Amino acid sequence: MADFYQNGIITTLHNLKQRPLEAMEDELREFSKTRPMGLVLPSLFSELEGDALPNIVNELSKVDYLSEIIIGLDRADENQYRHALQFFKPLNQNFKILWNDGPRLQAVDKKLREEGLAPLEPGKGRNVWFCLGYSLSSGKTESIALHDCDIVTYDRSMLARLLYPVANPAFNYEFCKGYYARVASGKIHGRVSRLLVTPLIRALKKTLGHNDYLDYIDSFRYPLAGEFSFRHDVISDIRIPSDWGLEIGVLSEVHRNFANNRLCQADIADNYDHKHQELSPEDAARGLSKMSIDISKALFRKLATNGVVFNTETFRSIKATYFRIALDFIETYDNDARMNGLKLDVHSEEQAVEMFAKNILAAGHNFLDNPMEKPFMPCWNRVISAIPNILHDINQAVTDDMEEFGK
Repeated sequence: MADFYQNGIITTLHNLKQRPLEAMEDELREFSKTRPMGLVLPSLFSELEGDALPNIVNELSKVDYLSEIIIGLDRADENQYRHALQFFKPLNQNFKILWNDGPRLQAVDKKLREEGLAPLEPGKGRNVWFCLGYSLSSGKTESIALHDCDIVTYDRSMLARLLYPVANPAFNYEFCKGYYARVASGKIHGRVSRLLVTPLIRALKKTLGHNDYLDYIDSFRYPLAGEFSFRHDVISDIRIPSDWGLEIGVLSEVHRNFANNRLCQADIADNYDHKHQELSPEDAARGLSKMSIDISKALFRKLATNGVVFNTETFRSIKATYFRIALDFIETYDNDARMNGLKLDVHSEEQAVEMFAKNILAAGHNFLDNPMEKPFMPCWNRVISAIPNILHDINQAVTDDMEEFGK
């Protein structure tokens, strides 16, 4: 049972009484009459062959308040795209699949590249960016949720609780971030959020002093959750990163565009588990090592845009402060795990902290060496201004692909 404490400067919507799902879905059906709802699913083809996505499709097939499901499919050839069209057929909603590697959407990407507007890196950020563009082109939904496709503990209550804050006409929220406990197989997971993000935010506060943005990020119970929902008008004016800084980047953008009372976080699941990334301490271009560098850079870039001046000595102080705070957090999590009868491998936790500390410094040096780096994809308002027909082109490419290969 959750408590009702409001931490930080944004609203937290708790799960206080295990309300029956059917009652919440009754309300969502009523909301959908005035606020049509949609879902975005960024997916790799490999996830169609795993255990999680078949269950997600089965759960979604029982949902009757969604007007549209947009699936962004990455790393798929023609045969795999044809397979995906059959795979998602059990969905009872109007669904569209963006074949991001197909010739039609690649032609759209080429047109964007010629104007210097195409995403530079492949990955989830690029996939989400194109899905949001398609959502703008279809105009079928007012409230939209986005979640990952590798959630092995998924059931449809997660979607209902994620959409509710932005679908209820009596609420004034533009954006909602999901949160949940990361406990599975008798262990506490979520290493990057527990051992990198929160200690780094606390270290930045201690080193730089009071900062409204840091207070804001520190308010989120699970800032790296891949599940969030938003009103349709949020899409046009946000610039999202194409790398692992996606989640921090989205939080930063909604903080820039909206007052804190238009943002919230919601408890969407008692438990959550998904595919785990390797630590990869030997290769900074893979796994949690790359993720930690991208996330650190995303935070440094945002603080720099708020007027914070960084230099080599600053980053050394941040690294040292982070390291002490993170080690103290390990003891806290170990005590929490013991009290709940869970396991925590203190040695591997300290190995992760040592790698994160090294990568925070590397991210700082990278930031100083490349101050003009542009990891953000442009907002759709700018893209439409440069190429007025671009949304039509995306919509037509998706329609033509599904007609040609879905027969």
